Amino acid sequence: MLKSFKKISFKIPKKFSAWHIIIAFGFFILLQMYLMNPGVRDITYSEFKKMVKEGNVLECHISHMTIRGKLREMARGSTKNAAFVTTRVEDPDLVKDLESMGVRYAGHYENPWLRTFFFSWVMPLLILFVIWRFVFKRFGPASSIMTFGKSKGRLYAQEDLNVTFDDVAGIDEAKEELQEIIEFLKTPEKFRALGGKIPKGVLLVGAPGTGKTLLAKAVAGEAGVPFFNMSGSEFVEMFVGVGAARVRDLFNQADQKAPCIIFIDELDALGKARGANPMGGHDEREQTLNQLLVEMDGFDSNKGVIIMGATNRPEMLDSALLRPGRFDRQVVVDRPDLHGREAILKVHVKDVKLEKEINLHSVAAMTPGFVGADLANLVNEAALLAARRNKKAVGMPEFEEAIDRLMAGLEKKKRLMNKKEKEIVAHHESGHALVACSVPHADPVRKISMIPRGIGALGYTLQKPTEDRYLMTKAELLDRIAILLGGRVAEEVIFNEISTGAQNDLEKATEIAKLMVKEYGMSEKMGLVTFEQGDRPLFLSGGFAAGKEYSEETAREIDLEIKKIIDESFCRVKALLIEKKDILQGMAKKLMEDEVIEGEDLKKLLEELHKSNGKNVSATQAS
Repeated sequence: MLKSFKKISFKIPKKFSAWHIIIAFGFFILLQMYLMNPGVRDITYSEFKKMVKEGNVLECHISHMTIRGKLREMARGSTKNAAFVTTRVEDPDLVKDLESMGVRYAGHYENPWLRTFFFSWVMPLLILFVIWRFVFKRFGPASSIMTFGKSKGRLYAQEDLNVTFDDVAGIDEAKEELQEIIEFLKTPEKFRALGGKIPKGVLLVGAPGTGKTLLAKAVAGEAGVPFFNMSGSEFVEMFVGVGAARVRDLFNQADQKAPCIIFIDELDALGKARGANPMGGHDEREQTLNQLLVEMDGFDSNKGVIIMGATNRPEMLDSALLRPGRFDRQVVVDRPDLHGREAILKVHVKDVKLEKEINLHSVAAMTPGFVGADLANLVNEAALLAARRNKKAVGMPEFEEAIDRLMAGLEKKKRLMNKKEKEIVAHHESGHALVACSVPHADPVRKISMIPRGIGALGYTLQKPTEDRYLMTKAELLDRIAILLGGRVAEEVIFNEISTGAQNDLEKATEIAKLMVKEYGMSEKMGLVTFEQGDRPLFLSGGFAAGKEYSEETAREIDLEIKKIIDESFCRVKALLIEKKDILQGMAKKLMEDEVIEGEDLKKLLEELHKSNGKNVSATQAS
C-alpha cells in the first residue's frame, strides 16, 4: 500500500516564486465570483423601470454604480424571488417611482479604500517584483543582492587543472624560480623544521602572451593543490564595499582549502598605485586594494596559502604591494629565445600531423620576438592552411605562409591596382631589398612581395634574423633607418616623384632616430644625456602625465638632431640607389613579373644583375 501511495502522490514545489502567488490570487478571485456568489440576473435599466411599474421589484439597494435587489418571478405556476443587478442611470424620478409602488429601497455606501489600496500599492509592487525577478534571473544567480560580496574566484581541483611543467616550455629560468614554491607546498615540514618561511606572494612579470597564467596553473598542477583563479577587474563593482568583501571572502575560502594557490591575473587592474586618481577622493578600487594589503599581512604563509599575481605593467603597481612580506618575489617571464621558441613549438605540435621534412628550428628562427601565444596561433594557422589545401600533414610551406600572415596580414590577391601603382610598389619594395642587401649590418632578406596584405600594406619585404639580438649598435640602427628609407628614396630616384606609400616606413625611421637622441645618448651634440624618463606610476607626477623636463631650447636641439640623422641617412641611401639604379630597375621588373621573390631567387637575381651591369653588388645578405 505504501508503494502504491507513493506512485499517486504529487510533487509539491520546494520553492515558491512570484508566479505561484499570482496564480493563487487569480484562483481565489474566480472562486469568489463564481462559487461564493449566487446566480444574479443582469438586466437593463429600462427593464428595471418596467418591472418597478409592474410591481415585480420587491427591494433594491442603490449604490454609486449599480442597483441590486430582488424580483418577483413566475416559474411553473409558482412565484419565487430572483436576484438582479443593473447599471445605475442618473434618473431623478427613480425614488418617486419606488415609493409609489411601495418598493423597499436603501442606499449602499461603498468604501473605496480596499480598491484604492490594491490598485495604488499592491498591484504596482507586484509588477515591480515580477520585473525585478525577471531581470535578475536573466543576469544569473551571481547577480543576486546576497551574492555581491561573494568572491568570483574560480576554484580548480587537481583533476580539473591537468597542467604541469611538461606543458610549459621556453621559460626555463622562471620554472626554476618556482620550484621552491612547489617543494614547499609538497613538503612544508622540511621548511618549518628549519624555521624558514616561504615567500607570501610571487609576482609574475612579463609581456602579454608569454605564459604567466599557464605557469601559475602548472605550479598548482605540480604541487597537487587547489587553484583559485580570479582577474583583478573582477573584484571591483559599482557598489561601494563589494570589492573589499570579495577579497575577504576569497581569503576565507583559501584558508579553508589550504594548502592552495590564489592567482590574481592582471593585478595592475586592482593594484594600481594609490593617489593616481587626478580627481582625488577615496574610490572603490583603492578601498579594495587596501583590503588586499590587510589580508596579505594577516594570514600565515606557513598554512600553505601562496598568492601569485601576474602583470605586464609592474611599474604601475602600488609600492606597498611589492614590499617584503607581500609580493616579495618577482619572477620575470621573458620572451623566449631561439631555443625556447623551438621548445614551445614542440609542445604545440604534439597533436598536429607534420610532414617528415619539417624543421622546427628553421620555423623558430623565422619568428624572432614571438611569444608563446603567438607560436600557438602560428601552429593553428598552419594547420588550418593545410586543411584548406586538403593536405594530410602540415609542411614548411604552410608554416611560412602562416608566418607571413601573422607578420604582414591577410593576403589580398583580388585587390586590383593600376599599372602605375604596380610600378611604384615594385620599385618601392625593391628599394628596401636592395638597401638591405647593400648595407653591412642588416638581416638577410627572406621574401619580397607586391601582393597587398593587411589593412594598408600594398607590398612588403621580410627579413630573416640569423640570431637573437639583445643589444644594437649605432651603426646597426643607422642601417635600419637606411633600409626603412629605401622605398621612399627609390620612388624619388626612378619616378622623380613621391607617394603616400612610405608613411609607415617614415614613422618607424623617425622613432628609431628619436630613441637614438633622447634615450640612447647617440647624438654627439646632445651628449651622454637621456631626455626620456622610463615608465613610472602616475602618482609621482601628481596624477597627470609628466611633461617635458627640459627647456624649449633643448627640445629644439633634439628636433634638429633627429632631423639630422634622417637627412644624413636619406642622402646615403639616395647615393646608393643612384649608383645601382639599373639593378633597382631590374629587380622591380622581375618583381612585377613574379609578384613574389623568395630569398634564394633574390640571391641569384642579384648575381645575374651584378654580372650584366658590372656593379659591385653584394648578394650575401639575400637568403
